[in-house]
Amino acid sequence: MDAILDYESITAIDELRQFCDELSDAPVIAFDTEFVSEDRYRPQLCLIQVAAAGRLAIIDPLKMHTTAPFWDLLVEPGRAILAHAAREETRFCYRYAEKPIVGLFDTQLAAGFCGMEYPISLGNLVNRMTGRTLAKGESRTNWRKRPLSREQIQYALQDVTDLEAIYEQQKETLRELGRADWLDEETQIRQQAVIDHEDQESWHRVSGCAGLKPRQLEIVRQLWRWRDKRASTLDRPARRVMRDDLIVELARRGSADIKRIRSIRGMDWRGYSAHYEDIAAAIEIALETPDDELPRRPRRNRSVISPMLSQFLTTSMACISRQNKLAPSIVGNTDDVKEVLGYELDRKEGDEVPALLQGWRGEIVGKTFRRLLKGEAAIRVADVRQEQPLEFIELD
Repeated sequence: MDAILDYESITAIDELRQFCDELSDAPVIAFDTEFVSEDRYRPQLCLIQVAAAGRLAIIDPLKMHTTAPFWDLLVEPGRAILAHAAREETRFCYRYAEKPIVGLFDTQLAAGFCGMEYPISLGNLVNRMTGRTLAKGESRTNWRKRPLSREQIQYALQDVTDLEAIYEQQKETLRELGRADWLDEETQIRQQAVIDHEDQESWHRVSGCAGLKPRQLEIVRQLWRWRDKRASTLDRPARRVMRDDLIVELARRGSADIKRIRSIRGMDWRGYSAHYEDIAAAIEIALETPDDELPRRPRRNRSVISPMLSQFLTTSMACISRQNKLAPSIVGNTDDVKEVLGYELDRKEGDEVPALLQGWRGEIVGKTFRRLLKGEAAIRVADVRQEQPLEFIELD
C-alpha cells in the first residue's frame, strides 16, 4: 500500500478557527465530506477533508461542538471551492451557514459540460485526467467509528488530492468551449434546488398518494407534518416513524376515530399505540381544513401530446447534446421533453417556462425544438457509419 499522505488532524474548535483563518487568502479550496445517513433524520457529518494552499487536513466534526468556521469560509466570495458531486456538501453548507457555497466548482458537473459522461465517478475522472488509480475498499465504512484506521484516512484524503489538477484542466476546456457561464448557471440552479428541498415541505413525495382527492391529500400533508416533527425529535429517518403506505391508507379511510385508526393493519403495532391521539388530531385538522385551502395537484395529462412526438424530441435532444459535446443526461430527460410539448402545444394559464426553454438549455435545445415543432427544421441521416449519424437541416 502507498505511504499515507502527510496531513493535519483538526480535532478542536480552536484549531479549526486557526486553520480557516490561515486559508482565508487561498484562491482554491478543495474539500469532500464523509457522512452516515442510514439511521438519522438528517445525514450525520463525520469527516471533512480539505486540500488547499499545499496543505492537506482532516477535520473531525465528532470531536467538536460545531464546524461552523469552515462553512463560513465557504460562503465568502473571492475563491474557487472544489468538490465532486457536491449535492450533500451543498446541503451541509446550507445547514450550518444558511447560505449556498460561493464559487462552487463541481468537477462531476463540469465533466458533463466538457463532453464526458455524466454522472462520472471520481475514480473514473481521476484516472482519465491524471492517469492515477484511486484505492477502493472503504466505500461502506462506518465513518462514526473512532479511531480512524490508516486505510480510512488514506481513502478519505484521496478524494481531494487531485481536485485542483482536474479543476485546472476542466477550466481550460470550458474556456475553449465557451461554457464557463453555463456551468456557473447550472451550479446555481442545482444549489438552489437543494436549498428549496431543505426549506419546503415534501409531503407530496409520500409514495402512493397520486390520485388521492384533495381532502385525502390534506390528511397526507398533516400526517407528514406530524411524522416529520417526530422524526426530527427522535433523530430518526421519517419512514421509520411511520411508513408511507400507512399514511396513504389513513388518508383513504379519512377518519379521526381512534378505533378505526387502530383497525388498520400495521397500525396496531405498539410503537403507534402511544400516539393514536396525536395521529387522530392531525387527521382532524385535515378534516376541518376549508375547501379552498386544500392541496390540489397540477394537471399534467396533455391529450395533445403524442408519445411518438415525445420519443422523437427525446432522440433529438440526445443528438443535439452529443453534437455539442454535452452529456445528454445533464441536459434533460423524457419528462423535461413532455413539459416542453405541453407548454408549446397545450399551454395553460400559469404554466412555468420549462427548463429546456431557459438559459443555456434554451440556447442549444429550446430553439431547435421550436423550429422542429414549427416545421422549420428537420433531421436526416447524414452518415450511417458515424457515431452520430443524424444532422439537423433548415427547411425553406
